[in-house]
This record gives sequence, structure tokens and C-alpha cells, in this order.
Amino acid sequence: MCAARASACCALAVRDLAEVPVWGYVGRTLSGVVTGDGWLRLVSEREDRAGKKLWEGPRMAQEALPHSVPRPALREIHDWVADGWRYRAELYEYTSASVVSRSPVLDTEVDLPDSWWTDLSSALGTLAAVPTDRVGVREEYIQRAVPEYTGRTVGAITWSTAHGDFHWANLTSPQLLVLDWEGWGRAPYGFDAALLHLYALLAPGTAGHVRKALAPILDRPEARVAELTVCAQVLQAADRTAFYAALADPVRHYLNQRHSPQSSGTSL
Repeated sequence: MCAARASACCALAVRDLAEVPVWGYVGRTLSGVVTGDGWLRLVSEREDRAGKKLWEGPRMAQEALPHSVPRPALREIHDWVADGWRYRAELYEYTSASVVSRSPVLDTEVDLPDSWWTDLSSALGTLAAVPTDRVGVREEYIQRAVPEYTGRTVGAITWSTAHGDFHWANLTSPQLLVLDWEGWGRAPYGFDAALLHLYALLAPGTAGHVRKALAPILDRPEARVAELTVCAQVLQAADRTAFYAALADPVRHYLNQRHSPQSSGTSL
């Protein structure tokens, strides 16, 4: 990956300025600042697996999403294959804004400006209306996982467009930018709002702020399936991921408080 990053810098005519590049999940990505006010993200996949949904997500987001959905601009892409691996170098504009949290799950309270919350609500509303045939969350998964892990029935699903991984490590402050557009696509209505809220349950003050700011989304009956789906995802992964394990009990409490067992109607 380090050698491939050096090759990418040469191909894109930039110089690597990252003293300590940022590794992604299981070493799949390697990112860092480069000259020209740029941020270079290198992605790798085995040659026989590349080109699927996650591979094309950032490029398709750059092409399909309006500028009113705040995100770093994707300037250029460089692809190549070497030794059975396919690489993609994505050159983004650099932002000095910091992620709200290093972990997807927020475990300390954060103080964000009013403008951040306004921009958040606006971005989610705009994104939800973007037409796409990309699949962010599969219906087959929802129909299987929600009853298995939450004990609730699914009921009717209203679909809209979502980022799909809208957690605290993918949002910046004090300026709101939304990072990591690999998995965006169709999901149950309110999915991003539900994920952000539930991932803040360990910081009750911030969770309450999310609930208030995004009440026009989360209080709609259509958001019920999104909440149940996020709960199922957390509970399914709780035995293998530390931050999900910490979130599991608050999620179970939320389920019992907000959604009656076996309910197929509106959340309480």
C-alpha cells in the first residue's frame, strides 16, 4: 500500500506530505495530505473483487449529488492493476476541518454550533431526494435481521436516498462536511438520522440534540423501519466490535422505550 501510494502521487503529479498516513479498515485504504491543497485516498481490492458498489460510490456521489450536500470535492481518479490487486487513487480537495469523533460511536458530549445543526438538517433533506438506483441497505437484510435481532416486525418500508454510514467519524466540525461516500444509496426513510442519533446514545445530551434537530425526520412514522434496522445492525455486531458492544445495552433500552415488541406500526 505504501509503494502504491507513492506510485499514485507520481501519476497524479503531487507530493506526499503525510508524515503519518491514515489507515482505513483492515488496511483497505491509506489516506493523507498531498501538495496542491489535496487529500489523497488510496483504495485497494483484489482484482477479482474490485468494481462493486463500494468501489464506485465516491465517483458516483461526485457526479450525482448537488453541491448543497457538503463534502470534499473529488478532483481526479487514477486506476491501475498490479500483482493481482486493483488500486484506485482518489484526489480530493483538502479540508482543515476535523472529524467530530475518532470513533463512529460518540461517547463524550460535543458542542457544535447552531449553523452545524442547520446544515445537517438541510443536507439530509437534500440527499434524501436525490434519485439513484444504488442500494445502500438491502431489503433482504432488513426483513431477516430486524426480527432476528430486535424481536420486532418490519412492516411497510418507505425508501429514500441515504449516505448509509452517517456516523460521527464521517462528519467534520466546525464546518459540516460529510466524508466517505462508498456505501450511499437507497435505504429506509430516515436511515442516516436514525444512525446518527443511536450512535450518540452514550452521550445523552448530544443524542437529545440530534433528536430535537432531526425531529421532522425521526418523528415521522416512516422512520420506524430505519431505527429498527440500525438497532439490528448494532446488536448483530456487538459480539465482535468493541464500540458496538458498548452501545448494545443503550440500544436495547431504546428499543423497549420507543418500539413496542412485535409492533408493525408507528413507533411510540
